[in-house]
Amino acid sequence: MAGKIQRIIMFKGDIETTAYFSMQMEKTFLELGYETFFYDYQNQKKSVKELLLFLKKGITVMITFNYHGLCGDSEIIYDKEQGGYIWDAFDVPCINIVVDHPFYYHRFFGNLPKRYIHVSIDKNHEKYMEEYFPDIERGPFLPLAGTSLTPSGDYKPICERSMDIVFTGNYVPPKNFCVYIERAGEEYTQFYMGILEELKENPSKLLEDVAREHIYKEIPDATHDEVRETLGNMIFLDMYIRFYFRGEAVRMLAEAGLPVHVFGNGWEDLECGRKENIIIGGGLDSLGCLEKIADGKISLNVMPWFKAGSHDRIFNSMLNGAVCLTDSSDYLDEYLKHGENSSIYDLKHLKNLPALAEELLKNQEKMQTIADAGFQMAEKYHTWKFRAMEIHKLLQTMD
Repeated sequence: MAGKIQRIIMFKGDIETTAYFSMQMEKTFLELGYETFFYDYQNQKKSVKELLLFLKKGITVMITFNYHGLCGDSEIIYDKEQGGYIWDAFDVPCINIVVDHPFYYHRFFGNLPKRYIHVSIDKNHEKYMEEYFPDIERGPFLPLAGTSLTPSGDYKPICERSMDIVFTGNYVPPKNFCVYIERAGEEYTQFYMGILEELKENPSKLLEDVAREHIYKEIPDATHDEVRETLGNMIFLDMYIRFYFRGEAVRMLAEAGLPVHVFGNGWEDLECGRKENIIIGGGLDSLGCLEKIADGKISLNVMPWFKAGSHDRIFNSMLNGAVCLTDSSDYLDEYLKHGENSSIYDLKHLKNLPALAEELLKNQEKMQTIADAGFQMAEKYHTWKFRAMEIHKLLQTMD
């Protein structure tokens, strides 16, 4: 292992999913010769003491997801009165992998450590940062990756799997976000609903692009800063549209008579004419989701409005031997080949989804061919080992 960085700090005990990603990358970091330490939010007093012993100026880096360790956590602020991070006191580079759109995190951008590096999982997120926060240092593009329960490829054959279609992820009824849409009166309600209706009709469009168009239509002389501030207050629109299409995909399959096994919270609230075909498995952790995918013939994915990135559910599906049935993105178009290593549907023509699933389920031999090709492609490019290697390259360049 060349380079000055020898020690890596990561986080667990808060968001289970991102902690799981970190633990997958840790395996590669250890193989490369790094020492690692996990700050545990479930045991902060103990973690603070151990953190202070682990920190060594000049050779330590912090790698986090979604601002863990960077959002004013009282236990790891170096000087609470001055608002200085412990990372600055020990000259620690902070690599933050942001798995949501940047407009979720505007509030953090004004108080970042000195050696902060922002890593995006979607190329459009990179463009957004360049447009609205050009002074923030950005690292390499790092799309989400997947994890295999059987890295050797010894997964269960399609013909032996117990579930035809599985979906792993939570559901929230879009109407639940209406409290935010309607809170400022009728004029704002119509403004927000106009954005959502355009996205429903043209799901290939970016939320920020459509929102900007509507902002300038209403306020032609809006400044760059005003647009940026407004976009930072539209998180609820992103949540609305992602859950709208997620629910629609599952509903259409169920109403076509196709049983869908859903593993996540909230699915009992989905309005559906054939609810008997929605088999609710409840919420699971990352490992539990992988185990269900590994017993499903088709693993359904609905992209969370990443139009130039990926989602871990895609590569988790492929790496565990299921046929990935998903919408695509500009980035994924390079890797996903319909009928070869995956099955691709279009959000704009969601009514065709049930027929696509039925066609797959009629030919298990074809499904096995697709699943095997998906595994081979994902294993070659899209594991957390490869993402850890990209970070390793970055660490080697650090002074």
